[in-house]
Amino acid sequence: MQLNSFDEWSPLREAIVGSATNYTSHERELSFDLFFHDNLANDNASRSEWYYPRLSPSGQGQSPASSRLPIKQRYVDELNEDLAGIAQALQSLGVTVHRPMNVDASTSRVQTPAWEASVVPPLNVRDNTLIVGDEIIETPPMIRSRYFETKFLGPVFNEYFRQGARWTVMPRPWMTDASFDLSYARNTAGGPTEPIEDPQQSPYDVGMEMMIDGAQCLRLGRDLVVNIATVNHAMGCDWLERHLEGRFRVHRVHKLSDSHIDSMVLALRPGTLLVRSEAVADKLPEPLRKWDLIVPPEPKHNNFPQYDDDDLILTSPFIDLNVLSTSPDTVLVNEACPELMRKLEQQGFTVVPVRHRHRRLFGGGFHCFTLDTVRDGGAEDYLG
Repeated sequence: MQLNSFDEWSPLREAIVGSATNYTSHERELSFDLFFHDNLANDNASRSEWYYPRLSPSGQGQSPASSRLPIKQRYVDELNEDLAGIAQALQSLGVTVHRPMNVDASTSRVQTPAWEASVVPPLNVRDNTLIVGDEIIETPPMIRSRYFETKFLGPVFNEYFRQGARWTVMPRPWMTDASFDLSYARNTAGGPTEPIEDPQQSPYDVGMEMMIDGAQCLRLGRDLVVNIATVNHAMGCDWLERHLEGRFRVHRVHKLSDSHIDSMVLALRPGTLLVRSEAVADKLPEPLRKWDLIVPPEPKHNNFPQYDDDDLILTSPFIDLNVLSTSPDTVLVNEACPELMRKLEQQGFTVVPVRHRHRRLFGGGFHCFTLDTVRDGGAEDYLG
């Protein structure tokens, strides 16, 4: 089928489900700490101070071993089981599922002239790609280890391109320390300390650069709502506005979170939003404040696995708000969240429970792990 995806709820026909094959570690460095700032600061209580060893400039040796935090293999194995379950659930609903290329076990590093880092598999495929109608837009990455992540989606993108899709790559940043706007982290309690006070110079410094993720965008027909927390995001949004002018309207919201919007607010159908709290709606464009709000119950601690002190928590307890709609009345929800399932059923939704155990360790829920490429909807005007 041809690429066509304008919103978050129209009947889903095709989607990409991410891969965690050969996911071995997290690498603590500036871009990682800034991206996960809110949760590193607030959800790892056993760690009193954050520090990252410097990434070595390319050609000057490897990064210090202590910067790489191994992930226990049993978590990766269980994550791969759960990804297979997500794919099976979608297929049972008539959705064609595509999978990215896997990271080969021999590929452990990503390297540019400015830096090197560990490589991350294409798991959270929502992040580095924005689908707008019949166009694939590869967005400029925000984490160094994910710099070439969209290359693993290349075979799927190639096929859509052959079928007529547009395919655009936003400018790629150098991602030196000077590229990042540090103001959000500096002005937020907690979080990484050393990289905020002592960014390192590089011969490749060009000043702040555009960096923005597709998951910062809420798609509503011909409208995009984009979360902006840094100068990097604002520059990326500038690019989107100019590139999409005449086809889509772009609406900015500010500091809903440090980056992604899809664990703060999701549109489940026209006129209905799932929001973390009513306060979130106050920051949305005025027409969206008139939509019905579903506020989920507070997450229960027994909904999550218990982890060891050396396991790095990357998402807040609200990660299960990150659901995936397959139609205006059908939603994939984590089976560990009976309270959320009951809430959605009370609002007339059909809930499809699916297992997803380690979402707090791998930074994503069902919406993050999937990229919808074909839906039935079009460029409707939902905001007036």
